[in-house]
Amino acid sequence: VMTNKERLYRVIDANLNRLKEGLRVVEDVRRYGFDDLALAKKIKTLRHKAKIPQNEFLKFRDAANDVLKPSLKDEQARLNLDDLQTANIKRAQESARVLEECFKLIDVKISEIFKAVRYELYEIEKEI
Repeated sequence: VMTNKERLYRVIDANLNRLKEGLRVVEDVRRYGFDDLALAKKIKTLRHKAKIPQNEFLKFRDAANDVLKPSLKDEQARLNLDDLQTANIKRAQESARVLEECFKLIDVKISEIFKAVRYELYEIEKEI
């Protein structure tokens, strides 16, 4: 049976990955799909801002037993690069919110980092 701390750390680990993955998708679409240096750099900077040491949380990863591991049908449907960007910006925003909330239980300073990341993502979404 997992402790509350282990459960929290598992949530944090999953959302750190989800945030970085979503940002990377949008960064690469802007970089390679649109040759958009300014926005690609902005997203890359944001991705690095959101990097925190993950080793402490990684120990609690259990991808094999993730109850929502299989993709839902609507997660598999993408119409074009714009749709792909939108889905991944939303994914990153949601993850930043989860991290902001979870870190309120551990370290409010880190929580504030993810709050700032989330608001920057709202602005990037508007730019896109």
